[in-house]
Amino acid sequence: MDAADTAALAAALTEEQQEIQQEIQQEIRHTLRDLLTERAGPRENREATATPEGYDTELWARLSGTLGLAGLALPEQYGGAGHGPAALALACEETGRALAPSPLLATAVLAAPLIAALGTPDQRAELLPRIADGSLTCALAVPGGSLTLALGLTGDNAGEDWSGGGRAGGIQARATDEAGAGDGGAGWRLYGEATQVLDGHSADLLLVAAHTGGFARSRTLLFLVRGRDDGAPGLVRTRRSVLDPTRPQAVVELRDAEAELLGEEPADVLGALAGTGRTAAVLLAAEAVGAAGSVLDRTIAHLGARERSGRSEGALLAVKGTLADLCVQVEAARSLTYSAAREPGSEGGPLALAQALEALRATAGECVRLDGDAGAFSGGEAQPFFQRAASDELLFGPARRLRARAAERTGLFGEVAA
Repeated sequence: MDAADTAALAAALTEEQQEIQQEIQQEIRHTLRDLLTERAGPRENREATATPEGYDTELWARLSGTLGLAGLALPEQYGGAGHGPAALALACEETGRALAPSPLLATAVLAAPLIAALGTPDQRAELLPRIADGSLTCALAVPGGSLTLALGLTGDNAGEDWSGGGRAGGIQARATDEAGAGDGGAGWRLYGEATQVLDGHSADLLLVAAHTGGFARSRTLLFLVRGRDDGAPGLVRTRRSVLDPTRPQAVVELRDAEAELLGEEPADVLGALAGTGRTAAVLLAAEAVGAAGSVLDRTIAHLGARERSGRSEGALLAVKGTLADLCVQVEAARSLTYSAAREPGSEGGPLALAQALEALRATAGECVRLDGDAGAFSGGEAQPFFQRAASDELLFGPARRLRARAAERTGLFGEVAA
């Protein structure tokens, strides 16, 4: 076989792999949409968020255990499917479309990549298979309201002392003995508070970002704090009242709580957080695109009903023009999102998130305004979409800062100045 035959065979295999991947993705989409239509309607979501966990545990068992959502992007050696961010983005678009409350974001999007990147072989072997099968839920706890900064989405997480910086405040970690500090064992104590911990009230395992070392060896590390399974003396978790009930949050207080170092020193904790943030931005964008698409589809369907009812042609043309603009905005966000999903770790994630957040806010606002009092939404169905748009802007934005940070990292300002 000569070089030309080898290249042709490689191209054919690549095309076949792409077709198989597309079939898998379409199967994921159809299966998810059917299940979420059945189990995650507006009434079901309200009932789920009112439970102590904040989500439907039976639905989560089917999403993670049966369908394998929690392990879609995890390596096969840990029980995952190894499909990468693109497949998980598709799943997130469907869960966002239904606004389904679940631990998917906190566990699979924020915590699992950090454990995979920083954990010791023993920690990965213990925790990742349990995440993949849905039996372990996790939450990332960072001090105060600095989640977006800790993930490097709106600023340099190495440039500000968001974890404590050797002063009072933040979350402080101290080693109880030299052996514990060096071997990753239970030789650490944490003291401080995190106030916006997604799913922090119910997660089995907390990943806590804490500062240690004082001024001499100032650094931020990640620690494991066992939650519901083993309990943790000195750990107090209180569920908060939040704008978006489908994104439950908790205040986590650490009062000399026992903790285990994630991984070993030295470790690039800040780099791992920033890398996780760029991928998380893609998946958050996919959720926002799904939510915006859901609102838009409902309104278009309702517009067809109004057209058949004989409403004036002039009024309908004006409405159609506005909806066309919104369709373009949502499709632009979707295109950016899946382009970024194919290039994990790039700055495309934050840019896609900025576009998707703006698309969701504009779509939710315009569609309800167009419909008026007798619109496509009834019984408060529109309110959750407004809440999701506003909540995600507060947690992970705003959009202008996401764009500014991405431009700063890519050197765009410097090129313009030159």
